Amino acid sequence: MHRVGFTVFAGTALLLLANSPLPARQNPPGGPVTPRIDVDGAYLFAHMTKARYGVLHYSVSRDGLHWRSVNGGRPVSADYHGHASIARGGDGRYYLVGNRSDDDPLIRFWVSDDLIRWTPYGTYRPDLSAVPGHPHPLQRIGAPKLFFDAPSGRFLLSWHTPNRDGSREDPERYWASQRTLYVLSKDLKSFPDRPLRLFAWPMATIDTVVQPNGSGGYCAIVKDERYPSTDWPTGKTIRISCAKRLLGPYPPPGPPISPNFREAPTVIRSPHSGDWLLYYEQYAGTSYGLSTAPRLTGPWYQVAGNTGMPEWDRYTMPAGVRHGSMIAISKTQYDAIVAAFPDS
Repeated sequence: MHRVGFTVFAGTALLLLANSPLPARQNPPGGPVTPRIDVDGAYLFAHMTKARYGVLHYSVSRDGLHWRSVNGGRPVSADYHGHASIARGGDGRYYLVGNRSDDDPLIRFWVSDDLIRWTPYGTYRPDLSAVPGHPHPLQRIGAPKLFFDAPSGRFLLSWHTPNRDGSREDPERYWASQRTLYVLSKDLKSFPDRPLRLFAWPMATIDTVVQPNGSGGYCAIVKDERYPSTDWPTGKTIRISCAKRLLGPYPPPGPPISPNFREAPTVIRSPHSGDWLLYYEQYAGTSYGLSTAPRLTGPWYQVAGNTGMPEWDRYTMPAGVRHGSMIAISKTQYDAIVAAFPDS
């Protein structure tokens, strides 16, 4: 009797399971993926190229994953030079920062209403003679970056400066001495304070970008500039540190979210406020990699792309793109940029 009861119960359970709706798996691992597109949105990547280092080029995307160059791959500005970094100010205009080289004592700014025509806006000469916690800095200004903090109405201008020369026997001591410096400005015309270090930890950092954290506070995305070794396995990788306030204090960064020998991070949000898309260059101009996460604090994983196997690729980039910054734009802006810089 017990066995009959069990058989009836098991059969009933199987019948119920067969007729019950199972959770649909939208994207099985390795299966086809249809990228999301915001009908009103798109993305701009302002960057240099391997062939034209420091010269401004544009690539665009509708989904944040598949990118194409505009203007037939030609430059979009005859005036700009630098590692392109764009921030939209409180006045709605776009501000672009650069310099002629690391030896250039001036940080230079351009402004645009439409991301098509850039006009020189001004210059800033940092006083590097006395930076607290960074004695005897060299007159070197690496890769200036801009971030506009809406709550305070101020721009955060950052760059990296070393305080040791390299040598043939020890070239990495130059890079190991790099520290991220910053100043604040309301208008990029006046800079009332001297440069300071953004991070207290004794770790070399370059290519720092700051992003508001979706859960409150800020995250600094940095390149760990120490040379990788068994003593420093995180060297030359992209890492993240998050803090409650714009100027920190930032705790030591988390584990790498990229392989070694990656730099120039830039981050966007996928359409409809989806996952974070963090791009970084495998230098020098070899390819761009991508890591993604639901939150800036992770968990992060690396996405397949530029593999030479189209069925594996989840993203594609034009060949030879190098350092730059990605920003979200409207579909109207996208159409205007494509029209202003036709391929032919």
